[in-house]
Amino acid sequence: MSVTTFPNSKSATRYGVVVFSHLRWNFVFQRPQHLLSRFAKQHDVLFIEEPVFHDGDPRFVVTETKEGVEVAVPHLRNETGPDEVDRIMKRLVGELVADRNFTDYITWYYTPMMLEWSERLHPLATIYDCMDELSAFKNAPEKLKLREAELFGLADLVFTGGRSLYEVKREQHAAVYCFPSSIDVKHFGRALEGDSVTEPDDQKNITKPRIGFFGVIDERTDIELLRQSAELRPEWQFVMIGPVVKISEDELPKADNIHYLGGKTYDELPGYIAGWDVAMMPFAINESTRFISPTKTPEYLAAGRPVVSTPIRDVVRPYGEAGLVRIASTAEEFVRAIDESIKENAEERIQKAEEFLAAMSWDKTYDAMSDLIEETIVANEKRSIEVTV
Repeated sequence: MSVTTFPNSKSATRYGVVVFSHLRWNFVFQRPQHLLSRFAKQHDVLFIEEPVFHDGDPRFVVTETKEGVEVAVPHLRNETGPDEVDRIMKRLVGELVADRNFTDYITWYYTPMMLEWSERLHPLATIYDCMDELSAFKNAPEKLKLREAELFGLADLVFTGGRSLYEVKREQHAAVYCFPSSIDVKHFGRALEGDSVTEPDDQKNITKPRIGFFGVIDERTDIELLRQSAELRPEWQFVMIGPVVKISEDELPKADNIHYLGGKTYDELPGYIAGWDVAMMPFAINESTRFISPTKTPEYLAAGRPVVSTPIRDVVRPYGEAGLVRIASTAEEFVRAIDESIKENAEERIQKAEEFLAAMSWDKTYDAMSDLIEETIVANEKRSIEVTV
């Protein structure tokens, strides 16, 4: 096993990063995009997505993002059965990595369900970035827990996306590290630039006060809380930004003061948040939200908005305990907390949030992860040498 080194680089080791993800790169800009965009500045990153189906032969369609990440989408025949997918993907992935001349690389998983795809690979290290308890999500595959157990057996390092998830996963692996959602303060700080922020066309005619949310709208969203809050405060405007997945749009509450604006790009978000009076996180309290650590919490705070959330554990601690986020369970509590947020001293809140967020950044998270990966690669190489001697 050989490792190419570059003494003058930030990282001592240059390696490829072969990523297996159930989330598509262009879906929502979140944890994988933040981290892997930073890895791509130093390493070759290959981001493998779930298959799409077509009439042609099995193949990968590879494109490069503006961040320098190669996104590889497998295209399989329409008639391909579930049992065939893993077999075909083993071959396609092996060929793809060989074509990239990846002699030194790590494997990085966001889902255990792609584990079989990598059976022909020989990575320097195996990383599991466990950002959610996927088995608790709607429509989760029956085999997910079994595959995750297999991945724990292979992984050198396990990263978790929040404290609650860390407390569960540390019992299942010897090298689990907690890396909660972080923040690009400069990006979301653009929302504080006042008159220089251009109001988006689809929001500018919505009256105020505006109570906003951005993110995926799915089974984790408390749509009944949203419905009741809108009824309790018909003079408030509730702005919902994000794609609707795994639930029917017919299930969403409809009212004159609820506005669904669809998905927006990461670059567009500060412009929308700048026009909100309060940012909200109306998450349902159920199995699918038990271990989530919403990235939007620090993003809302960096944008200078007061935040109201339902009692998600990784929001209550540390943000609720630090007095940075108001926590509410019922619709009555929720609107009361929003009312208090609208009236609070914005300057004092923004300063407190800035002080709290000063120690958080995706750059720091990337550096800490990189250091652990470097140490693991060196340790694995040492063990390999000892075995061959």
